[in-house]
Amino acid sequence: MADGFDNRLITVSIEIDGQLKKFSQPMYITATGAKYANPLQNEAMVTIANLTKSDRDYLMTAVSPFNANRTSKKLIIEAGYESTGLGKIYEGNIVSVKPSQPPDIKLEFKCQTGQFIKGKLVSNGQPGMQSLKTIAGSVASQAGLELNFQATDKQVANYQFTGGALKQIEKLSSAGAVSAFQDDNQLVVKDIHLPLTGPVRVLSKSSGMIGIPEVTEFGVKVTYLMDNTSKLGGALDIQSELYPALNGHYQIFKLSWNIASREVPFYWVAETIRLTDTGAAVIPAGIKKKKKKK
Repeated sequence: MADGFDNRLITVSIEIDGQLKKFSQPMYITATGAKYANPLQNEAMVTIANLTKSDRDYLMTAVSPFNANRTSKKLIIEAGYESTGLGKIYEGNIVSVKPSQPPDIKLEFKCQTGQFIKGKLVSNGQPGMQSLKTIAGSVASQAGLELNFQATDKQVANYQFTGGALKQIEKLSSAGAVSAFQDDNQLVVKDIHLPLTGPVRVLSKSSGMIGIPEVTEFGVKVTYLMDNTSKLGGALDIQSELYPALNGHYQIFKLSWNIASREVPFYWVAETIRLTDTGAAVIPAGIKKKKKKK
């Protein structure tokens, strides 16, 4: 921290020739993207200027659609402040690399999670009764992910799956009352109406909230300054002086970001669903399934 300012930190790690190579300030870096608490693939767009010619040539060749050896190339985004340090924002596979027009020397990276396991065919059979946690562990292993299991365990009968490893995460969500999704290098399985355990991010005008919360059909959408504690599926405590009717606890089901090393943006955008005093999610009446008329 210098001159009373808490300087921002951004680091992008890119897999080059089998090694993770880190890029940070004073390089020009921008990154936008979104993560979803469902089987959708998380996405990111990253722009970096002034990479060396050898790095640019390697990446454009290795990720080219005309390269027969298209092995997975990892990209990790971390951000934070000098006072708090870096926190992971995103981890995924590079899908494409595009150079900018001269005279700028920039590379634009398009990334998605699980891109290189979509075509990996797996077969998973669990005869008889097996616990959901055991099945989730086998799904995580086949997808090459770490398991973060925070759901109420239950017994599942005769679990069977054959198909793409990424598609199996979607099947896991059909176990009932659970949410299964990939967040960075983890397979997260949680109770659908409960947030993940961990710190609750308190948002007010004095703690980084930008503007006022925006009402949505599910809960609220809120913009706030980047931190390294917010988690997809985690909880927010909103404290708005201008819109007190929206104050309360919320669960994040979509977490977007917009950060830059030399420009203004450096914030999260969280889309949330409201939680009751007991911690369970509130489904607005307007989106509940209607009963069929007899």
